Amino acid sequence: MSLSINTNIAAQNTATLLSQSSNMLNQSLARLSSGSQITSPADDSAGLAVSMHLVAQEGENTAASNNISDAVSFNQTQNGYLSQVTSALDRMSELSVQAQDVTKSDSDRSLYQQEFSTLAAYVSNVGTESFNGVSLFSNSTASNLAVTIDSSGNTFAMAGVDLNSATFTSLGGTTSIGTIAGAVAAEKLVSAAITQVGVDSAGLGANEETLSNYSSQLATLNNNLSAANSTIMDVNVATESTNFAKENILVQTGTAMLAQANTLPQIALKLLQ
Repeated sequence: MSLSINTNIAAQNTATLLSQSSNMLNQSLARLSSGSQITSPADDSAGLAVSMHLVAQEGENTAASNNISDAVSFNQTQNGYLSQVTSALDRMSELSVQAQDVTKSDSDRSLYQQEFSTLAAYVSNVGTESFNGVSLFSNSTASNLAVTIDSSGNTFAMAGVDLNSATFTSLGGTTSIGTIAGAVAAEKLVSAAITQVGVDSAGLGANEETLSNYSSQLATLNNNLSAANSTIMDVNVATESTNFAKENILVQTGTAMLAQANTLPQIALKLLQ
C-alpha cells in the first residue's frame, strides 16, 4: 500500500462513491415522497415527453366529454319541449275533428277556435326558446349542431329541430276551425305537424344514443391513457423502497469508510516519528 500525505487517493475514491450513493439516496427519497418515478427531466427525458403528451390528450378528451354532456342536456331540453308540443298538437287535432261535427253551431266552433288559436300560439312561442343563449328550434340551429367528440376535433352533427318551418307556422295566422271546411283543412295541417314532431323526436333519440356512445368511448380511452401514464410516471413503491434501503446502507458504509480512508495519512506520519 502506497502512503501519501498530500494526495489521499483512497479518500478521494471513497468520497466519489459516497457522493454517488448520496445522489441515488436523494433520488429515492424524492421518488418515494412525491410518488412519481420522474422527479426531474434528467431522470427520463423521453418518458417525460410521452407523459406530457398523454396528459394533454387526456385533458382534451375530458373537455370533449364535457361538450358531449352539454349537447346531451341541450338535446334533452329539446325533447322536453317537444313532448309538450306533442300534447298541444294532439289537443288541436281533437278540436279540429270536433269542429267538423255537423250538430255544432258556428258559435260552438268559435269556442273551439279560441282554444285552437291559443295552442297554436304556444307552439309558435316554443319555437323561440333557447338554451344558454343558443336557439333550440331555429332553422340555423338545426343545421349547425356539430359537437366535438374527441381530442382530434372530430365532430358529430346532431339532427336539429325547426319549429319555425312552414309545417308549424301554418297552424297559426289564418288557420281556422270556425267552419267545417276550415276544420278539415286544419286537421290536415295538424296531422302533418304531428308527423314531423314524430320524425324530430326520433332524431333527438338517435342524437342522445350516439352521444352516449361517444361519451363512453372517451371514458374508456381516458382510463387507458391514465394507465399508460401511470406506467411511466408513478413510482413502484416496493422496488423504490428496496433501492432506498440499499442506497441508505451504502451511504452509511461509505461514510464510515471515508473516515477510515482519512486516517491513512496519520499512518504515514508515524513513519516519520
